[in-house]
Amino acid sequence: MSIPNPGFDPKNIDELKRELKKQGKPFKIIPDEENSDEFVNFYFVGMFEGREVIYDAALYTLRLHHSSEVYELAEHEAAKKFPNFKGITYEEDEEGNMKPLTSEEEEIGWFITEIIMDIEEDESVKVQEFVDLDTNHDYGIGLDAALNIDSIDEKVVAKFIKEFNDDTLVLDDTMYAFQSEEEDVEEDD
Repeated sequence: MSIPNPGFDPKNIDELKRELKKQGKPFKIIPDEENSDEFVNFYFVGMFEGREVIYDAALYTLRLHHSSEVYELAEHEAAKKFPNFKGITYEEDEEGNMKPLTSEEEEIGWFITEIIMDIEEDESVKVQEFVDLDTNHDYGIGLDAALNIDSIDEKVVAKFIKEFNDDTLVLDDTMYAFQSEEEDVEEDD
């Protein structure tokens, strides 16, 4: 009998469990250039419908989730206003310097920025903590989660896994809106 999803395969589960035991951690970080102190992609072993499975998890801060939702909405508004809009891509020249944007791309960029500022100011986008499972994932069970925390480190990931696996995870259902963090500018007096 072949197992169509390798994240349910007992051999893969045992291999991951051995690797985790050797590392002394309940998770394995998936190398990803997007991993940061606000987002981390990792594997862990848990139960699903009475059997062990590998979870392919993405955990991010609620602030990052809010920013993504706001940006997606702003891009949608840009697509309505600019029929040729397919997204802004930043390219480097052969020396590694950023190539300048076209005038239309700059106009779209400013439009998106204004939309983001308006959305944040009127707090029209609100988000709350969540955990979503994807049972049709190509490797185990996909898990997306956002928590109202400032940053994600190994302790946060380990606590999340323990509470998720123990079924003691309590999500905050408060709706939150965030403002973009502006960099402090030092003024000389």
